Amino acid sequence: MIPVCNPMLGGNEQKYVNDCLQTNWISSSGKYVKAFEEGFSAYCGARHGIAVTSGTTALHLALAALKIGPGDEVILPAFTIASCAFAVLYQGATPVFVDVEPDTWNMDPRLVEEKVNRRTRAVMPVHIYGHPCDMDAIRAVARRRKLRVIEDAAEAHGAEYKGQRAGGIGDIGCFSFYANKIITCGEGGMVVTNDAQIAERCRSLKNLNFLTQKRFWHQDVGFNYRMTNIQAAIGLAQFERAAEFVANRRRNAQLYQERLKDIPGLVLPVEKDYAKNVYWMYGLLVTREFGMNREQIMANLREMGIETRTFFYALPGQPFLRKAGVKAGGRFPAARRIAREGMYLPSGSDLTVTQIDQVCEALRRLRKGR
Repeated sequence: MIPVCNPMLGGNEQKYVNDCLQTNWISSSGKYVKAFEEGFSAYCGARHGIAVTSGTTALHLALAALKIGPGDEVILPAFTIASCAFAVLYQGATPVFVDVEPDTWNMDPRLVEEKVNRRTRAVMPVHIYGHPCDMDAIRAVARRRKLRVIEDAAEAHGAEYKGQRAGGIGDIGCFSFYANKIITCGEGGMVVTNDAQIAERCRSLKNLNFLTQKRFWHQDVGFNYRMTNIQAAIGLAQFERAAEFVANRRRNAQLYQERLKDIPGLVLPVEKDYAKNVYWMYGLLVTREFGMNREQIMANLREMGIETRTFFYALPGQPFLRKAGVKAGGRFPAARRIAREGMYLPSGSDLTVTQIDQVCEALRRLRKGR
């Protein structure tokens, strides 16, 4: 089976983890946490990095650090993973949705301002599947309406917008290091920012909000979102190969583009002039012209030994929002179409040219035999 995505290990991961074990620094203190925070935040063009347990907790921590809470609203894209809305709900705030661009699948900045009202506190662009959002347009709205910008860059390690790395463009950037991400710790995440006050609040909140001078006296509710030294050791070893991993993902995409561009019924991903897309997952849309629907293609590919995944469901209309009393409103045609037609192909950094050829040939056979 050609997997949809495997972590690419084989660097210094074992060496650094063994060092943690041999020195007994296995928990949330230790040199690897600091080294990973400093290296990764600098890579993003940010002065501060705060390592946490996941991308979801990174988003939650960012919202908490900005003191977003009940009565506040945060604008999100209608097409993204549920973690974004979950994090807003954790704070007792309300997610508000805008439709996405039909080609990049990212938040449509033209629709953001019409959703802003006196309760709006932040906008959360998500660099979906590795393609950066149009950050100038989003930041322009944020400046006019005095909103914070929280970048969800979980899928965009190394992606660039006009030469700036994703995650370091807004007020706060949030990353995931789950096993299928370009850089992985197995589980883990990070908040990056250039704001020293935000960074200090994140560091305190993630560590049960201990006070420096009065450790077990807590002025606010805190969280245990500490990354372990072992996770950071893996993350640092991965980070050392970031350029290689990004190059591999982009090579995968180039090969897929060359081999699939003339197959009717497949809508391939784009790369805008302002963007460096890292193609965390190589996603495409399946239209009627292909001759079979997405589910039929995926079932056939699985029989051929090729693993695939569907895209996320659109967030508006999801049961958890109704149970939380959130009325999404609107139609969101682009998000719903993308969710209905989208799938991604094997995309890991360790994918071989032979495997990519096998995937593309399988799609050609399916199209001819429809």
